[in-house]
Amino acid sequence: MKFIGKLFLRTSIRIPLLIWSVVVIYPILWMILGSFKNNAEIYADPWGIPETFSFENFTRAWSEFNIDLSVFNSLFVTVLGIFLTLLLAIPTAYALERLRFRGRTVLFNVYISAMMIPMVLGWIPLFFLLDDLHLLDSLIGLSIVYAVSQLPFSIFILTSFMSTIPRELEEAAAIDGMSPYGVLLKIVTPLSTTAIITVSIMNAIQFWNEYFMALIFLESESKYTLGLAIDFISNETQYTNAWGVLFASLTIAIVPVLILYAVFQRRITKGMTEGAIKG
Repeated sequence: MKFIGKLFLRTSIRIPLLIWSVVVIYPILWMILGSFKNNAEIYADPWGIPETFSFENFTRAWSEFNIDLSVFNSLFVTVLGIFLTLLLAIPTAYALERLRFRGRTVLFNVYISAMMIPMVLGWIPLFFLLDDLHLLDSLIGLSIVYAVSQLPFSIFILTSFMSTIPRELEEAAAIDGMSPYGVLLKIVTPLSTTAIITVSIMNAIQFWNEYFMALIFLESESKYTLGLAIDFISNETQYTNAWGVLFASLTIAIVPVLILYAVFQRRITKGMTEGAIKG
């Protein structure tokens, strides 16, 4: 009876998860298959497998609709945004976790509270601020906004992880004459690799897929990120019937993120939970 009870419990949990997996995976698979079809195949058999797997839609998206430039723009803001986030978040997290100064707790609570504030509330002030700084319609300006928007989350993860690092290591380094900056760069940062990778990957997915801030802060078509380029193609599809090109563009945008998350899934899970469990 105990075996039957466990079997029933596992089945009752796995069946809804299996159904949900199919619901999530099928539209993605349908989109990828559609990217290899021409318009005739899409209209004749939208749910079927392509007769021949043609890369013409990818070629058209890459050349005619400038997806290549949009991929570069998205890659640029993603990489620069991650770099700026880590540059600001690592020393801030270390100071909040290790240093004792007046207002430390208040400052940490402010960062945590910022995670609960919708970013949309800051879009209008940010627009005018970037305009005053001559960073409007700039990939660098967009990268700075991305980095600042993810600072609270990044600091939260890094402080939780840094709290698990033994203080004795830092004290021994200080006794040997190492400066606080040396302790941060040569001891704390290498030992926080798991958390840094987790923060970087989560932010990369966020920056790569972001649409609304890019729509507000970018104007020139030459600076469009993938989200804006795909929106442009979607609007064009209404008049040109380039459904295959739209599916190919979506595939180019989505597949790298899926691969990145699949490869680093264990490390992401470890980084998100290790600090909380040990702390």
